[in-house]
Amino acid sequence: MAASFFSDFGLMWYLEELKKEEFRKFKEHLKQMTLHLELKQIPWTEVKKASREELANLLIKHYEEQQAWNITLRIFQKMDRKDLCMKVMRERTGYTKTYQAHAKQKFSHLWSSKSVTEIHLYFEEEVKQEECDHLDRLFAPKETGKQPRTVVIQGPQGIGKTTLLMKLMMAWSDNKIFRDKFLYTFYFCCRELRELAPMSLADLISREWPDPAAPITEIVSQPERLLFVIDSFEELKGGLNEPDSDLCGDLMEKRPVQVLLSSLLRRKMLPEASLLIAVKPVCPKELRDQVTISEIYQPRGFNESDRLVYFCCFFKDPKRAMEAFNLVRESEQLFSICQIPLLCWILCTSLKQEMQKGKDLALTCQSTTSVYSSFVFNLFTHEGAEGPTPQSQHQLKALCSLAAEGMWTDTFEFCEDDLRRNGVIDADIPVLLGTKILLKYGERESSYVFLHVCIQEFCAALFYLLKSHLDHPHPAVRCVQELLVANFEKARRAHWIFLGCFLTGLLNKKEQEKLDAFFGFQLSQEIKQQFHQCLKSLGERGQPQGQVDSLAIFYCLFEMQDPAFVKQAVNLLQEAKFHIIDNADLVVSAYCLKYCSSLRKLCFSVQNVFEKEDEHSSTSDYSLICWHHICSVLTTSGHLRELQVQDSTLSESTFVTWCNQLRHPSCRLQKLGINNVSFSGQSALLFEVLFYQPDLKYLSFTLTKLSRDDIRCLCDALNYPAGNVKELGLVNCHLSPIDCEVLAGLLTNNKKLTYLNVSCNQLDTGVPLLCEALCSPDTVLVYLMLAFCHLSEQCCEYISEMLLRNKSVRYLDLGANVLKDEGLKTLCEALKRPDCCLDSLCLVKCFITAAGCEDLASALINNQNLKILQIGCNEIGDVGVQLLCRALTHPDCRLEILGLEECGLTSACCKDLASVLTCSKNLQQLNLTLNALDHTGVVALCEALRHPECALQVLGLRKTDFDEETQALLTAEEERNPNLTITDDCDTITRVEI
Repeated sequence: MAASFFSDFGLMWYLEELKKEEFRKFKEHLKQMTLHLELKQIPWTEVKKASREELANLLIKHYEEQQAWNITLRIFQKMDRKDLCMKVMRERTGYTKTYQAHAKQKFSHLWSSKSVTEIHLYFEEEVKQEECDHLDRLFAPKETGKQPRTVVIQGPQGIGKTTLLMKLMMAWSDNKIFRDKFLYTFYFCCRELRELAPMSLADLISREWPDPAAPITEIVSQPERLLFVIDSFEELKGGLNEPDSDLCGDLMEKRPVQVLLSSLLRRKMLPEASLLIAVKPVCPKELRDQVTISEIYQPRGFNESDRLVYFCCFFKDPKRAMEAFNLVRESEQLFSICQIPLLCWILCTSLKQEMQKGKDLALTCQSTTSVYSSFVFNLFTHEGAEGPTPQSQHQLKALCSLAAEGMWTDTFEFCEDDLRRNGVIDADIPVLLGTKILLKYGERESSYVFLHVCIQEFCAALFYLLKSHLDHPHPAVRCVQELLVANFEKARRAHWIFLGCFLTGLLNKKEQEKLDAFFGFQLSQEIKQQFHQCLKSLGERGQPQGQVDSLAIFYCLFEMQDPAFVKQAVNLLQEAKFHIIDNADLVVSAYCLKYCSSLRKLCFSVQNVFEKEDEHSSTSDYSLICWHHICSVLTTSGHLRELQVQDSTLSESTFVTWCNQLRHPSCRLQKLGINNVSFSGQSALLFEVLFYQPDLKYLSFTLTKLSRDDIRCLCDALNYPAGNVKELGLVNCHLSPIDCEVLAGLLTNNKKLTYLNVSCNQLDTGVPLLCEALCSPDTVLVYLMLAFCHLSEQCCEYISEMLLRNKSVRYLDLGANVLKDEGLKTLCEALKRPDCCLDSLCLVKCFITAAGCEDLASALINNQNLKILQIGCNEIGDVGVQLLCRALTHPDCRLEILGLEECGLTSACCKDLASVLTCSKNLQQLNLTLNALDHTGVVALCEALRHPECALQVLGLRKTDFDEETQALLTAEEERNPNLTITDDCDTITRVEI
């Protein structure tokens, strides 16, 4: 047993315990010992250069396993590494082998036990080699040493997280994975553990052991070789919210299971152990906050080959299987849900039910809603019957009421009281369990769940077709319009995936016929009117903007399959923002946008759909058609004025399609923003759009690599006489100083460009060229943004000269450049001049100190044009503010906005700031966020705010940075003065309106 056991776990782990010098001595001992024992020699050159892993492999290769371990043990004895000798001797007892045999038997039984999908009949329980390799990599140390890793497996219900964990346990018990890492791997399911009485971690481990006398001392003697697998983390009561003082570090101490698992996860107990945690798609906040996660892995479920295998095995008849598979393959939505094994089973079951009735499968595959409605209605219609019984109707209505309550209360596990409250009587429960639509949950007799959360969502949607929310016994259940608005919000409830789609999908004519056939009535028309009113309200409010996900609206409209209503609905929207991440999103977006004619603003991204085309791959014809429908909105929506394309990869053909629509005479864009877009080296085609679009006023590129030829081509297009671009952004576009020569020509020749933002480019030595161009009396530029352009104090000489000679530039941003006090002094020589026309200056994060504030103070007094000064993120301190305040109280100072965020200020400067608030008639906005002010300082500011001469309208302070007393003081001041806003939102303070 020993030889087999040790070969399974490998020598490498023990060799890694040796320090560098010890490992060198081990090699020398090996050479001497093999000579002494007259064993076959391993070539010394191989031994000398071998790593720990390589030497372990050499030993196993040249000697029998038992002999290799005997040699290793004798060398450890010679080196006086008693600790390693003891570990080897302990492992010779074979405890790991005993536990592995038990784990293999347990999880093999679980694998083959009856499940809804009976997946075990179609797929092998063994882990494939590629799966083994991937699982091994999850726990391969990414850093030097042996730091324990915490890996999170994250995915939707039914994707196969638990299946993966069971296969992992079986693979480990067969020594296919983690051979050199873990002596013991323990599986804990939170759903099962949460009902247990208080116990110790030793008790938990003993529950997994084949007999009551688990060798706890031996098991935990090497905690770095333990792996704890924690399934269904979201079932853990209370998450990880216990205070540190409540955690437990004693293996033998009996505590609530919640506390034990929290202590394990937060590394209070066995901190050297590794952890593998399975959670649903939204990783709980407490897990992210309290646990250091090494890696997040998302299982992919069934790939295309797996889906085909499943269909063939499920239908058994190859002809029927291929008929069903090919129909599903044509629908991106249906084929996508087949990735989840349980949903694949639901789909196959639904299609098989329809086949047996001789119905047209194409109608069932028309939408996702159609699949679920067929599945559910067939479950409640007895085989051979023409329709449901009154009892079946009542049972389904009660189930729909239960589902609606669960969706609004975020409940997915129900007790018998929940069932009774919604009309499910005791006699109904065995019937519902028999349909498999309701399942017993965990080890408790009186706990129930829906077969899948999607089934719960469908039943919840169906509730609204049968009853008003006012008839529901639970007050949390809201009306249809609240449901739709909540569904469209980007921050909607995490578990609301298909709820809105099912609700609108049931409004389809074919689905209404099913409802009539089953229930004899439905509320479709009323809900359709409410849906229309909801979209109208969103459109009238100027939504959807940041709060609303347009794709959620599109999916709901797509599910209806009612072109007339879709056309009416999408034209209620003025703005749309969505992210296309797969073909299903592409199809849905195209379906809705092709009817769109009223959009004013469109923002979208495309990822994972249009890969770069080459001789081996090309975009499918259908995808290109869908893309054409999306791009066509540029010409069919006569009101569209703004387009933002971001985070997208476009192939050559899709980029050409897009540009062709941009060049179309019917396209009347005024703003075009391109953010992080890859377009296959076809930039010149995009720049040609400027020749065709006289209405285009704003053009912006961000995070888009532009070559020197691109810049030249762009500037040529901008100088086209018929062009009217006034604002140009080239932020983080890999510009170099050489490109400034072309940009300088643009500034000199173009009489329309008033705004230029070239921030986040390495321009340094190119700035003199820009400044020289701006010294020309013919330039019209008003806004110049040079933030984070690697400028030094030397550049300030050229900028200073430009400010004196140029009469058009009013707004200058030099933030995030190393200007220092020396550069500021040079700038202020120009700023002090009363003929300097600059209105706004941004010097955020320019390495300015209190010394530089003296020059700024002089400029503020002498230049009455300067209205906005942003000097945040500079260590000017209280001394610097004191200097500025002397200027701000001067009658000649005209400053209206001052940014002092994160300037190292304390309450010591508040008295000076208070004097400014009482004396200045001009200062309207003051940003003091991210400074160490206390209650005393806030009191001084509030007293000044109450002064009748105080003109301040916006004060930047984060209330939550202060104690309750100070927060109350600030709140009271806001309530007293309706013209005052106190906020930490830096987007609303010290902002330059362009």
